[in-house]
Amino acid sequence: MVFSSIGFLFFFLPSLLVFYYVIPRRLREIRNFVLLCFSLFFYAYGGPRFLLLMLASITINYVCGLFVSNEHSDKTRRLFLIAAVVLGLGLLGWFKYSRFFAETLNALGTGLPVPDVTLPIGISFFTFHGLSYIIDVYRGTAKPMKNPLRIALYISLFPQLVAGPIVRYSTVSDHLGERHENLTDFSEGALRFIFGLAKKMLLANTLGIIADQAFNASAGMMSASLAWLGAIAYTGQIYFDFSAYSDMALGLGKMFGFHFLENFNYPYIAKSITEFWRRWHISLTSWFRDYVYIPLGGNRCSKWKNIRNIIIVWFLTGFWHGAAWNFIFWGLWFCVLLLGEKFIWGNILEKMPSVIRHIYTLLIVILSWVLFRADSLSHAMAFIGTMFGAGSTPVPNGQTIYLLREYWPELIISVIAALPVKNAIKNLLEKQQTPVGKQILVWGPRFLGLVLLAFSYLKLVVGSFNPFIYFRF
Repeated sequence: MVFSSIGFLFFFLPSLLVFYYVIPRRLREIRNFVLLCFSLFFYAYGGPRFLLLMLASITINYVCGLFVSNEHSDKTRRLFLIAAVVLGLGLLGWFKYSRFFAETLNALGTGLPVPDVTLPIGISFFTFHGLSYIIDVYRGTAKPMKNPLRIALYISLFPQLVAGPIVRYSTVSDHLGERHENLTDFSEGALRFIFGLAKKMLLANTLGIIADQAFNASAGMMSASLAWLGAIAYTGQIYFDFSAYSDMALGLGKMFGFHFLENFNYPYIAKSITEFWRRWHISLTSWFRDYVYIPLGGNRCSKWKNIRNIIIVWFLTGFWHGAAWNFIFWGLWFCVLLLGEKFIWGNILEKMPSVIRHIYTLLIVILSWVLFRADSLSHAMAFIGTMFGAGSTPVPNGQTIYLLREYWPELIISVIAALPVKNAIKNLLEKQQTPVGKQILVWGPRFLGLVLLAFSYLKLVVGSFNPFIYFRF
């Protein structure tokens, strides 16, 4: 089940709201139980057989969490920490990477049987949620949860279950027991959800149509202009697709009293790759920073160990996104760029004009998304070669012109929506402090939200192209 589906919008969410809010606030555990049941149903809807995997993950983290706290000896704590990490990563490794490893070894002539394993939706996310709980309790930054239903709710909470953001246990641990749902949070969350739904239905899906036509074309039959248009369209698609899901997740969380941290901060205005990764998928980069990079020594060590730590983190970042060589190369590609900015050309880059720095960043990011979107490393290299004129004509062909004419409104709106225009307008109205400005601040987003909701519903009813990119991770 996806947020941008008729089943979710017309049946699942309204039913949950009725069952949840008909229960008095003082009966917190019953409200939690209702939310847990609906979350488990939400996950089982996409693959009932994987519900057992989810329950196994919950059980492992609950049991191990009881024994990694300061109440036990260091030996016991380390034993259960190792058990939780090994079992959690073991399940992730089998379901997500066993086929990749078998095929890689077979390419070397081993002749191993290739497992026929289906990737469970969201396993990368709920595995990291469980590890966050175990490590936070082990470090003493969070207390072990004795109530198994609360741990189950944290790991399976449907807004962030299958495509993030990665919510730290320490962020929501207090909300599991005490949270204060109110009309203000509910209305703000609903509006945030609507804007996310509009980004998904009106922008991401349209840009996805353009990107698919380019990436599905054979390299020999594609012009350089179509390749560039496809790469730019996918750059917009993955941002609006993933940030839309994050917006909807944060909005839904707020409707039920949870306050998740932001996951995106206008990444395409960045003026360096380092800044880009401070703004993109913030929950993932901060997770690797706090649970991998800093424990390895971070930057408080020798230069070469620091480089080693960065390489490890970005290898894992690429591998986390997918069991394929192009994802690994994508992660290491960003690793090289970040190392370059940190140790080689970073000072020179900072002295350049902002426009040059912005162009430099956008060009690298666009090429990086080609690596991410391509079916294989060879496909990515061929596509990038076409972008720069290898075996293609630079003259726009009929398909490029058609796509530009057909989708030019969405392309223009996407550029505007990727910029902090909303923040600029809000700051301007707040500075003026006029009665009209105050009314616009209050009613403008609500009116716009209703308009976007109507268009989104219309698009949902008549459209069929509605994938979520990060569901496959």
